[in-house]
Amino acid sequence: MYVGLDIGTTSIKVIVAEYVKGQMNVIGVGSKRSEGLSRGVIVDIDKAASAIREAVQDAEKKANIEIHDVIAGIPANMLEIEKCQGMIAVGDESREITDQDVHDVAAAALVRNLPPEREIVTLVPDEFVVDGFDGIRDPRGMIGVRLELHGQVFTAPKTVIHNTRKCIEKAGLNVKTLVVNPWALGQLALTDGEQDFGTILLDLGGGQSTAAVIHDHKLKYTYVDQEGGEYITKDISVVLNTSFESAETIKRDYGLASADQASEEEQFPVEVVGQTQPVSVSEKYLAEIIEARLTQIFNRLKERLEKTNALDLPGGIVMTGGVTALPGITDLAHQIFDRSVKLYIPGQMGLRHPSFTQGLSLIQYAANMNDIDQLIQDALTGKSHPNKPTPEKVQPQQQPAQAANEAEPVESTEKEENSKKPLDSIRKFLGNFFE
Repeated sequence: MYVGLDIGTTSIKVIVAEYVKGQMNVIGVGSKRSEGLSRGVIVDIDKAASAIREAVQDAEKKANIEIHDVIAGIPANMLEIEKCQGMIAVGDESREITDQDVHDVAAAALVRNLPPEREIVTLVPDEFVVDGFDGIRDPRGMIGVRLELHGQVFTAPKTVIHNTRKCIEKAGLNVKTLVVNPWALGQLALTDGEQDFGTILLDLGGGQSTAAVIHDHKLKYTYVDQEGGEYITKDISVVLNTSFESAETIKRDYGLASADQASEEEQFPVEVVGQTQPVSVSEKYLAEIIEARLTQIFNRLKERLEKTNALDLPGGIVMTGGVTALPGITDLAHQIFDRSVKLYIPGQMGLRHPSFTQGLSLIQYAANMNDIDQLIQDALTGKSHPNKPTPEKVQPQQQPAQAANEAEPVESTEKEENSKKPLDSIRKFLGNFFE
């Protein structure tokens, strides 16, 4: 059983699912309006925890289960992506590499000189190297004396991670896994080919808009624009002089992202503040308000993506998130970015809306974690491996901040001396034999 917790600026979604023969089966969903969040970041722990608790209770009723553990996402705000490398000596050339060795080399790769305000969220392995042989996905069972791990670490502001954990714990839950949102999202919304050849993923949420570049199955770049669907609603509220709640309803019921696709003849009533009677507004006028804000957001995203040459990637642009439910948004994006644009909508029954993509991606990420991923996760959280053998003792790294982040344990001198004695006697015997 997996529970994905999507803590968004405008809504908190809890999705309960199970995997049967590799297929996701959603058995319950809870959703509540967010409180205590601003632009994707928690600003009031008590209010956010209360909203999380309500969403979880809603999901528990629908799924008829008790929820204790959740997979939660961390927004890409101020996310940094760095290369990392760890190395250990296995100790004995005749011993096979074990789970504990993988755990230890991951722990070595995590030894970094981080600023005090930052914390590692995820370590993603690219490859293992055994005695110089690279490209290894799973080194367990192999024989070698030197094990290396090359990969990426995602770091985020410590306050963002702490506040997320604190809210979840205050809601009476345990954080099973923390995932960087765009990394999980890319694995759900992009095909294998799109992740390989390179694609831009746009997540247009309520509080902010996130651009992520995934290439060679790696998260290469992220940028967060601090405007989202909430700003569109505020524009409608101000221009039409109506309440925020009314503006949100109007956006969902009558909104179009492109004014070219809207009709001047189509009218709808608007409850205007200070007026006793509703005022008629055309569909085209509303679309012009929406298009103006979206154009600003897209232009800022385009400016950032052009600096990284991401728009030259063959995968084009894939969009998801609640704002992408607006009709005509792919046409507007194509017009501004001048690249192929497609929309990702989840296929699960009852969740066929782009606002559920993030929550589902967290579940899929956790379900697809293999043994290696779990060992690395244990190293990240400081959890020791339960099936620890009794390998040779190694010296801990004296300098925790080496350039390559390596930790190479060394066998004891006593063992070296003991190993030399039988070798010396053999040499002496052979020498006498050939005299």
